[in-house]
Amino acid sequence: MSIFLNKDSKIIVQGLTGSEGMKHATLLLRYGSNVVGGVNPRKAGTSVEIEGHTLPVFGTVAEAMKESGANVSLIFVPPAFAKDAAIEAIEAEIPLAIVITEGIPVHDTAQFWALAKEKGNKTRIIGPNCPGIISPEESNAGIIPGNISGKGAIGLVSKSGTLTYQMQAELADLGFSSAIGIGGDPIIGTTHIDALEAFEKDPETKAIVLIGEIGGDAEERAAAYIKDNVSKPVVAYIAGFTAPEGKTMGHAGAIVSGSSGTAQAKQEAFEAVGVKVGKTPSETAKLLREVYATL
Repeated sequence: MSIFLNKDSKIIVQGLTGSEGMKHATLLLRYGSNVVGGVNPRKAGTSVEIEGHTLPVFGTVAEAMKESGANVSLIFVPPAFAKDAAIEAIEAEIPLAIVITEGIPVHDTAQFWALAKEKGNKTRIIGPNCPGIISPEESNAGIIPGNISGKGAIGLVSKSGTLTYQMQAELADLGFSSAIGIGGDPIIGTTHIDALEAFEKDPETKAIVLIGEIGGDAEERAAAYIKDNVSKPVVAYIAGFTAPEGKTMGHAGAIVSGSSGTAQAKQEAFEAVGVKVGKTPSETAKLLREVYATL
């Protein structure tokens, strides 16, 4: 099983004709993802050839959905145009929109996030500023390397792209049902809690790894959710224990003010509900292995 993305997912790339869109569409096709086209209003009616695949370029997301049956949009457009691209996907009511772009102004994200909510969350947003999602041996949508790990029973949700990759590599022999990078911006679509809910419902996911970081209260809220709603074992890692107060560290959302949003506070919240927290990614992987061996 998997969450949000599976072998039947049909993916379009908004920004397919750009360098990043082309590069990653090529990698996704090599992985076996079902990429069915792209969107660029200036190049509508043309097509792109990628290693034997002919991908049509549509003028709009709505047209792409109608003509190709697409149900996933992967957004690879510059920050200045990302809001419009996301709004177009949301207005077309595509079920899943994955916003890879980083550097999107927070007020832009707030606008398309609010639109999705106003429309009844018919479009699930992942990101922005995220690596996307992979359901190994089924589909990959984003920039997660496809060769890190195979299929298994671990669910992974992470704010950090590179830590997503490291954790997959650390636990490659066990494998993953799905691994999702939710992004580290102050406003994101899919949250830790959304992923936890999906993994809890997924019968093939046996254990969960959660990677958080300093800033905000998402991890504290996730801990409270786990206490009341998650029966499967969860282990966690919090990035940023050595980060100086008041400095934004890499992700726009990773900023600590006073005692709010500190790694220590997040660790205490998790441990209070029985979630073991590793001091390093490798220690976290070791904790997961110990839990997994008892299942």
